Amino acid sequence: MKIRRTIKDARGESDLFRRRALAGFVLILLGLSGLVGRYVVLQVSRHAEFVTRSTNNRVKPRAIPPARGLIYDRNGVLLADNVPAFRLEVVPEQVKDMPGLLARLGKVVPLGQDDIDAFNKQLRQSRRFDSVPLKMHLTEDEIDRFAVNRWRFPNVDVVPYLTRRYPFGGLFAHVVGYVGRIDADDLQRLDPDRYQGTSHVGRSGIERSYEDLLHGKPGYELLEVNADGRTQHVLETHPPTPGKNLYLSIDVRVQKAAEAAFDGRPGAAVVIDPRNGQVLAMVSVPTFDPNLFVNGISQADYGALTKDPDKPLYNRALRGVYPPGSTIKPFLALGGLELGLRRPSDTVLSTGQFCLPGQKRCYRDDTRGGDGTVDMVTAIEKSTNTYFYRLALDMGIDRLSQWMSRFSFGSKTGVDLIGESDGILPSRAWKAAHSKQPWYPGETVIAGIGQGYWAVTPLQLAHAVATLAGHGVPYLPRLVMATRAVGDTKQQQLPNPPGPSLIVKPSDWDVINQGMRAVITGGTGKGLNSGFPYAIAGKSGTAERYSRTTDAYNTNKNTAYLASRHRAWFMAYAPADNPQIAAAVVLEAGAWGGSDAGPIVRKIFDAWLKTHDGVIPGSPRLPTDASPALARPETTAVPAPDIEDLPAQASSGANP
Repeated sequence: MKIRRTIKDARGESDLFRRRALAGFVLILLGLSGLVGRYVVLQVSRHAEFVTRSTNNRVKPRAIPPARGLIYDRNGVLLADNVPAFRLEVVPEQVKDMPGLLARLGKVVPLGQDDIDAFNKQLRQSRRFDSVPLKMHLTEDEIDRFAVNRWRFPNVDVVPYLTRRYPFGGLFAHVVGYVGRIDADDLQRLDPDRYQGTSHVGRSGIERSYEDLLHGKPGYELLEVNADGRTQHVLETHPPTPGKNLYLSIDVRVQKAAEAAFDGRPGAAVVIDPRNGQVLAMVSVPTFDPNLFVNGISQADYGALTKDPDKPLYNRALRGVYPPGSTIKPFLALGGLELGLRRPSDTVLSTGQFCLPGQKRCYRDDTRGGDGTVDMVTAIEKSTNTYFYRLALDMGIDRLSQWMSRFSFGSKTGVDLIGESDGILPSRAWKAAHSKQPWYPGETVIAGIGQGYWAVTPLQLAHAVATLAGHGVPYLPRLVMATRAVGDTKQQQLPNPPGPSLIVKPSDWDVINQGMRAVITGGTGKGLNSGFPYAIAGKSGTAERYSRTTDAYNTNKNTAYLASRHRAWFMAYAPADNPQIAAAVVLEAGAWGGSDAGPIVRKIFDAWLKTHDGVIPGSPRLPTDASPALARPETTAVPAPDIEDLPAQASSGANP
């Protein structure tokens, strides 16, 4: 067999190698060119973009909520404070199994159903990458237990924050109000930039009305984080601007005395300085602890408050409406003088009843047999219904309602709180808007004694008597008298200019003042001045809660029975010749205005006098025996008729 030997072609192999090497070199060169080109794109053309993305992975911004402004009374006593606390927060974006996380976390830090419900609600309202509070106000034990198990929950953290605290509890609940956690409705109305990182917002009272001043502006800090999102370093901090501090016109000492004087009986009191409109006290009884609402109230606590028959959440001073009874008589008498319908010496014969022509039933006086012949001062002192029946009828409902509206009856007073009620001022326009029946003369008659459609708030009556005490010069009631920003050395006073006087003739004021002074020295407020060194002027009112079904005088003297039928009012100011304080008090269930509500006013005045060390400059003191020690009990009260009785023009008289 012949073997064929292949001759090696060295030249061809060399050419082939060169071609292959060249092709490989070209490919390598192209690859290197592409790589360099890509490097140029990444490192040069898109350098800023990728640096930003890299920084974002390493550096996280975190909003710093501003410290909420503090609230003080007029003497610098702290009413609303910020205290440090800790809460659990979860970042939803980093959680794949939220129910599982909550179940595991609940074995470390106890989570109530209220906590979970609030968290789930806020979870639906928040962006996935925003942290959401899970449990507020952690205890030291809860913080320690979580710290030991922190490695198990990389998407959960303990975060410090400032929480609101109200040192006086329920004493200022209806004035200062409270803050609550932000919900979906709040997110719709609040500026998201300004409220970054903020978890609470004002819900009621001053906290709500002055939210813009109290909140401040947020800051932020840049954090360096690891792969788990844990903070390693704080790179940069831009501090927030705290909210402004508020100084209320309220005096804690007067507020305490006013609430204590009610002794738990439902009612309200408002105290105003007639010289400037500053509210010295505003009390609604019963009250509640606003601290319960700050970090989310439990269902049990909220249910207890809402089911309480005395309605502690109801702000009676601002929203409660009651018939004013005889407290409107001095204002009506002043209207008679100012409108030229009465002179101080004009008299009316009180025989025990007042009859309109053509009526079978008449409107009774409070005193059986009447008070005889009375002039204006005596009519105010004895609260003679007949005098004011006649005056109201002569004035007519149109002039009556127009005159009374000047004192803010039937409208908001303009106080710097949200939620004030309008009340009801009887008028043709009001009845036309609420009924298809015409206005009857009998309705004008009973309007003259504060019954019928009348409904006023304690704030309205306090504002009215303060305006009267100030010789007719009205000021808007004001609770916040000054603000101060952090870093400022002086307070900024908030202006409250007076309006034009409602009284044209100063002598008219002297007559009304004389009548209200007579109430204290010999009328239904007799004895209230005893031991008080300055003259008090006032007027009681005992308004019926129910209409009578007969014309018989009520002879039942049982105070519990009478309290079940009456609203007890008392309004007053002092010193009578130089008024510096005015107050209105209502008891929802009181036998008589003078004997039940009057002593509350006196205790308020006593507390106020102590704040002046017992001396009021520019006011003469009374002789030590200026006021008798015994008070005359008010006589039987007489109601207004039910609305269905009005067309028949029949009514009982009201009471002092």
